[in-house]
Amino acid sequence: MRITGYRTATTVQRWGRPVGDANGVFADGAVPVPIVMVHTDEGITGVGLGPHVQIGAVFPAIEGEDPRGVTALYDRMLRHTFKAGHAGAVFGTIGALDTALWDIKAQAAGEPLWRLLGGRDRTVPAYASGLDIALTDDELVSVYRTYAERGLRAAKIKGGLDIERDRRRLTLVRDVLTEAANGARPGLMLDVNEAWTRKQAVRHVCELERTLDLTWIEEPVRRWDAEGLAAVGRGVRASVATGENLTGLEQFRPLLAAGAVDIVQTAVVWGVSHFLRVSAVAQAHDLPVSPIGTTPLALLHAATSVPNHLASELQDLHPPLGVSLDLHVEDGAFVLGDTPGLGVTLDEQVIGAYTRRPDAGAAEGPHIRPEHAGRRLLAVADGFRPEPSPGRDGAVRD
Repeated sequence: MRITGYRTATTVQRWGRPVGDANGVFADGAVPVPIVMVHTDEGITGVGLGPHVQIGAVFPAIEGEDPRGVTALYDRMLRHTFKAGHAGAVFGTIGALDTALWDIKAQAAGEPLWRLLGGRDRTVPAYASGLDIALTDDELVSVYRTYAERGLRAAKIKGGLDIERDRRRLTLVRDVLTEAANGARPGLMLDVNEAWTRKQAVRHVCELERTLDLTWIEEPVRRWDAEGLAAVGRGVRASVATGENLTGLEQFRPLLAAGAVDIVQTAVVWGVSHFLRVSAVAQAHDLPVSPIGTTPLALLHAATSVPNHLASELQDLHPPLGVSLDLHVEDGAFVLGDTPGLGVTLDEQVIGAYTRRPDAGAAEGPHIRPEHAGRRLLAVADGFRPEPSPGRDGAVRD
């Protein structure tokens, strides 16, 4: 089996309400979702939900290779981008391609990825995360009641701009979850998305902890501030969670050395191989891992195979437009299906209709030899060109 080409597209996550955090809000609730599809000469197409920034520069590292050698191909992509550096959005492109290769490998084996990776239990514990900073109190309660109806008993809210508002909102969510669990204590987390200084973080969290029991405080200071994160951890009772924005295993080293992180996080857009490696390093430090992302499908599969998985983020209860996932949410957990590969199916007509709208960006790419196009999961890309050429890339906020 050989990799013959790729195509990219962009769909949208429609929340039906404003979503965002301390750094900004999507007022219309429509968040772009980039997609990468990798094709093979045996008609198998792998899908990665993630960025495709500079994909034309990254793809030559894997073109013509056997996709089943995904671990070695992941390192090959890292080496291919070594001079310019893989940190940032390009690391997301590597992650999306890596995820697509794992999808191909599992499809070729005729198994769901969670089983191929050695998972035993298809059930992955979840916590609710509504990207909810723009919601009114009534809207917040309504949203988390919906999560509670699915059995979620832990929740993370967005905050960091007004500590008294954060306290009120955390209390509202606590009461919703407590009522749903017949009085059982819920897990409560606050994510401030790097909005505070070290002093602010300690002062604000200590103030919250006078009346609330926080499971963790997420990204209280800048992601690279190992000393600051460690200082926050020493000054509060809550665990410190961080890592979702670290692009490369080497970026975790100073945080782990400083004892700066209690909950190690990785983002789904960075790929399966990255998650597996971060999980192994975290396990060596006796630390749990927790995946982050709007549609964390790939990392849910990977989470079944690591011994230190804690819980995975559950954001929107609905998949992106034109995307079907072989999973469901039950009793506070993701339950993965038996479809070979990731279990993701794309509806090319739905995605194509969205792409052709005047208010939507055109699908990117392609880079594919038409005679080897995969028979499955082809998203519509306007402006198909028969000769291979790199896609028109732009930054993608995920």
